[in-house]
Order: sequence, then structure tokens, then C-alpha cells
Amino acid sequence: MLLPEVLLWQQLRGQKLGFKVRRQHPVGPYVADFYVSERRLIIEVDGDHHGFKKEVAHDSGRDKFMVENGYGVCRIRAVDVLKRFEAVIEMIIARVAIPLHHPADGPPPRVGEE
Repeated sequence: MLLPEVLLWQQLRGQKLGFKVRRQHPVGPYVADFYVSERRLIIEVDGDHHGFKKEVAHDSGRDKFMVENGYGVCRIRAVDVLKRFEAVIEMIIARVAIPLHHPADGPPPRVGEE
């Protein structure tokens, strides 16, 4: 793990924020940096290399797969973890507090059926 991932993991592990987070969780053909199972939320920490054209295309395909399979994706820039750590933690807490869909409404719509 890179430094931003290590710092984030130190805060997310052990249910310190009130919810369980898994690290390096497999999702289909991919491995998520962090995963909150109770909200089906994937948290990805993006370093500088994610700005390159090839990585942007890869991340886009990866995010599409995740969303099509009922996951929410939260991408966080590594520089934000280093420079705005408290804001990043608050944003993660807020994302976990908002469910992907309301279970009483049935399963989420498939892509294109919204």
C-alpha cells in the first residue's frame, strides 16, 4: 500500500468510524482498495498515475462494471488524503450514511433503465 492508503486504512480499520471496512477486497475481476459491505461501497485511492489517458480509460471501465453490478464507487485522490485528511474522512462517513438505493423500493434499476 502507498502512504495515502496506509493513512486511510489506519482510520478505517477496526470499525473506528462505526462501520466495517475491508481492505483489498475482490470484486469480480478487480480488487477494491477498500470496501464497505453494508453499503456495497467501493473506495478507491487514486495516485497521480490515474490521470494518464490509459488509466482514465481503465478506471472508467472498472467503475462501469462496479455500478452495473450494484456497487457505489467513491474515488479519492491520494493528494487529498495527504492534504485534506479530515475532509476525506467526513466525505466517506457521509457516503456510507446514504444508501445506494432504498431496499423497500426493490433492487436498483439496471443501467439504462433509470
